[in-house]
Amino acid sequence: MKQTWFERAIFFSWYCGIRDCAYCFMSTQPDSKKAVRSKESLLAELLLCKKLGWKIGFISGGIGAFSQTKFKDLLKDMYKVSGEKFWLNIGALTADELKEYLPYTKGVVGSIETVNERIHDKICPSKPMEPYFEMFEDVSKLGLKNAMTIILGLGETIKDFAELKNIVEKYNITKVHFYGLNPQKGTVFEKSDPPSAEYQAEWIKKTREEFPKIDIQCGIWVDRVDRVAKLLKAGANSISKFPILKKFGSKEAKEIERQAKLAGREFRGTLTKLPEIDWDGEISKLDLAEELKEKIKNKLRLYLKKMQKNYF
Repeated sequence: MKQTWFERAIFFSWYCGIRDCAYCFMSTQPDSKKAVRSKESLLAELLLCKKLGWKIGFISGGIGAFSQTKFKDLLKDMYKVSGEKFWLNIGALTADELKEYLPYTKGVVGSIETVNERIHDKICPSKPMEPYFEMFEDVSKLGLKNAMTIILGLGETIKDFAELKNIVEKYNITKVHFYGLNPQKGTVFEKSDPPSAEYQAEWIKKTREEFPKIDIQCGIWVDRVDRVAKLLKAGANSISKFPILKKFGSKEAKEIERQAKLAGREFRGTLTKLPEIDWDGEISKLDLAEELKEKIKNKLRLYLKKMQKNYF
């Protein structure tokens, strides 16, 4: 049976040096303070992902939240926990930055968001597409992979698929994340309707037909779990965006696993049952400073406690 799985994006901050993308919650926040997560929080979450069978969709956070040196050090410790290289979604990186992060990187994710140039210029005025295209070219030269994110419901139509096809072909895109607009309070999209399941599925279906081997990841939210089977049948490989730490074992999490079965897929990992694991023992094995490992243990206990609220 064909498999599907959950992908977790790991965010290292709630800060962004741009903060003017019209659809984004950060555009409503006046404070530019660099709010970053603790290292133990990130590493505890990574260990959860590894042990519960969740793939890491990408590492992301606000553009400019870390210096290059500090981010490389963070990636090094994250790699020690995951044992795998990461997709990076941290803005348009230069060739020198890419080389610096190379030991811990499998590829980059360009936040293209919409392939309609007119709409893009309007809703992402400080995030032009061209630097991402330049990054894609540099990445290919380094032998890494390219991916991109698309948010449906920003004003584009299915007619814009031709431009997506062009970008995938021109820049050797091997993975596309298809999200649906999640209207944020205080933004121009606050009263907008999110895209329908049929519309999201149409983009996925056309992409699968044009690119049979491409990796397609569909983003859903708590109120959209009933569309999972439709999106998988349309050609998606995996699922993301679901707030699993808050909703582990919930009726919505159970519905995602049920929807996977409806689509004829075997669900890899679990969103509903905590396995019996010696968590302290797993953390003790890590090649990290003892003080940091103790902090990870404490943070992980808090995560597990939160997850068990819906777990019966």
